[in-house]
Amino acid sequence: MRRIFLRPALTAEQTLALRALMVIALLGLVLAAFWFDRDALRDGYDGQVSFVDLLYFTMVTVTTVGYGDIVPVGDTARLIDAFVVTPVRLLVWFIFLGTAYQFVVQRIIEDFRMKRLQAELSGHVILCGYGHAGQVAAAELIDKGTPPGQMVVIDPIQARVEEASELGMVGVCGDATQESLLRDLQCHKASSAVLCLPRDDTALLCLLTLRFMAKDLKIIALVREEENVKLVRRSGAHLVVAPSRVSGQLVADAVHGRFLAPFLLDLISTRGRFKLIELEADEHWVGKKMNGCGARLIVGLERNGRTIGFWDNPDEVIVEGDLLLVIERNPSAGEN
Repeated sequence: MRRIFLRPALTAEQTLALRALMVIALLGLVLAAFWFDRDALRDGYDGQVSFVDLLYFTMVTVTTVGYGDIVPVGDTARLIDAFVVTPVRLLVWFIFLGTAYQFVVQRIIEDFRMKRLQAELSGHVILCGYGHAGQVAAAELIDKGTPPGQMVVIDPIQARVEEASELGMVGVCGDATQESLLRDLQCHKASSAVLCLPRDDTALLCLLTLRFMAKDLKIIALVREEENVKLVRRSGAHLVVAPSRVSGQLVADAVHGRFLAPFLLDLISTRGRFKLIELEADEHWVGKKMNGCGARLIVGLERNGRTIGFWDNPDEVIVEGDLLLVIERNPSAGEN
């Protein structure tokens, strides 16, 4: 099911002003046409056609079919009425009807759909920005088991929003820094937010807005410039990823070795030959040693806020409540 929510780029006041200017311009066009051919018009009251008469005639002709007190008597005036006034009349009515639909009917429909969505949203993931990085993040989240219907994509470009919606995600066309939009999307009920915005200043503003509205929300932010990493982290992001640093490290590893970079890329991708996963220890794991789990390699575990690596004590016994970091074979690797 496709679910797209489009936020207008212009405010209601700007939209009304723009359409009012369009109507005024169309009326001015008709008035100018009548003025240059005013000799072909006749006033049934005094026989003279003044500028006020032309203005009155323009208004009643465009908005209605006229009252017959001023009439075109020449062929040119009748052609103007047929090929200029009639199309302008239709355009003006289209503008009036379109405005009424946008500000009344469409708003009622969008509000109803948004209320239905708000009732469904809980524990969802908010993805701010659906450029290349956002698309990769969304694909990885889906591959890792996140239902597309539990992902909300915010992007100002409608084509990207439609693309996300085609994949089953909820697409919202708008500004991810707007407090009203984030409130509508129940950010305080979300499990996490992923910021893949094209500018660091925009990402920082979005982060501060989210942190103000949802103090416990897990936020992962992508930062373009290395110098902004500390600032974004101190502003409340749980994790800050700098693609330039990560890609530089991978390239450097590839220069000095053949296997390290491909191995790391396999680990972080859901489509590699093996995968790195994080899971809580259950009865299957409890009582086993870190180095005694067969084909699965326990890289490390977290216990009571303390991290224990296999290099610290490979004979460490797993207990209930441990958070395990595991490398295992990816059974679907051959299918991708």
